[in-house]
Amino acid sequence: MKKQLGTAGIAALMLAGLMNTPAQAVTYGTPTIALSAGYLSGAVGGVGDPLVNVTVAQSGADVSALTVSASASSKSSVAGTGDVTVTGTGAVRQLAVTARGRGYTNLTVKVTGLGGKSATKTLYYAASAAVQNPADARYLTGSSDASAAVDVGGGYTVVADDESNVLRLYDRSRSGAPVKTWDFSSQLGVTKEVDIEGATRIGNTIYWTGSLGNNKDGEYKAPRNTVFTTTVSGSGTTTQLAYGRSYTKLRDDLVAWDTANGNRYGFAAGTAAGEAPKQIDGFNVEGLEFAPGSTTTAYIGFRAPLAPVVPGGKALIVPVTNFDQVLASGAKAAFGAGIELDLGGLSIRDIRKNAADQYLILAGSWAADDNTDPYALYSWDGVAGHAPVKRADLPTSDAGGWEAIVDVPDLSVPGARVQLITDCGSADLYGDGVEAKDLTHAEWKKSRSGWFTVG
Repeated sequence: MKKQLGTAGIAALMLAGLMNTPAQAVTYGTPTIALSAGYLSGAVGGVGDPLVNVTVAQSGADVSALTVSASASSKSSVAGTGDVTVTGTGAVRQLAVTARGRGYTNLTVKVTGLGGKSATKTLYYAASAAVQNPADARYLTGSSDASAAVDVGGGYTVVADDESNVLRLYDRSRSGAPVKTWDFSSQLGVTKEVDIEGATRIGNTIYWTGSLGNNKDGEYKAPRNTVFTTTVSGSGTTTQLAYGRSYTKLRDDLVAWDTANGNRYGFAAGTAAGEAPKQIDGFNVEGLEFAPGSTTTAYIGFRAPLAPVVPGGKALIVPVTNFDQVLASGAKAAFGAGIELDLGGLSIRDIRKNAADQYLILAGSWAADDNTDPYALYSWDGVAGHAPVKRADLPTSDAGGWEAIVDVPDLSVPGARVQLITDCGSADLYGDGVEAKDLTHAEWKKSRSGWFTVG
């Protein structure tokens, strides 16, 4: 008679069988690695330089078991492997580079997984030189030719570029790429740049103006004779812009007005064929702001000419008394008497006011030079015949020329600070002799912002 196995005996036999079964070897796939950007720009001494997200994975392995590091640098004097920091333990890590010196380097980013397997990607890194007051410097990447800026609330600003018709939304407190972009070329009916140089906001309408002048070779280019509007909705990261209307005869109106008034400012001569705009007697608009308490009269600020056209001459503003109707209905521009301001021989590079009608004027040279000429900030009350007051001299030893005022703080508050933005398009940022506007990768193009005390 066979002995019957109980439940416990059967279980014991089954466990013994499992224990005697050879273990299956765990297999791991080759790790994968992806960079959110293949090109990155930083600055020596930079604070809060842009980061790159590194996404990693490996089949058969928990992502927390993977490690990410820089395994090689083609030029450690710019940034070595020890200058690369990777944070995070999940599928997406954050990579930061601390620049040692100006120039370029190729950084090999390596993910090491289980089973002795790894994978790499190359990050192409460019570092610009150190600047004064680096703690206040932020770098707006994706474009190097910032030319006008308008605050849209929530810590963000829309920035124009005089080499394209793209408007870009940036976080004012951080270095990095634009959050959003808008290209209004098709709505404007142009294929070349408007050469946007000035902007101001009234309510939910932003007014933008081209330079209205010839190009640098003295050639007339119709798109530059453009002013246009955009409508703003939202604020901060939710900001949206919609195209409004445009007007393409403001240059013609200005020339006709000056001619009818005895050619006081030489606009006809300054716009003649062959005349470069950035001369002491040239024709070049770089500022736009409304008159005190007005939503109809706009001030057009000139980089050139000076008035009179001699070294030490005064900066020129021409009021357009029906500017709202010029854009709303295409009405011919009407003008008030020119306003001449003593800015120490400098001209207007930007003009902006706050809700209390406190104006700041960013003053610089009329010349198209290497941006080492003086720059200064002046306050003004916007009233013709009242003198502006110098608030600060601006540093000129760093790359780029001061070009845009983001907004105007309460100038009566001690210690009030203003944020300015540079145009770095003609700067050799990385020491290779290439102007920033001609760099092949948008991530290496950048303008710089800085904060200055004016209160």
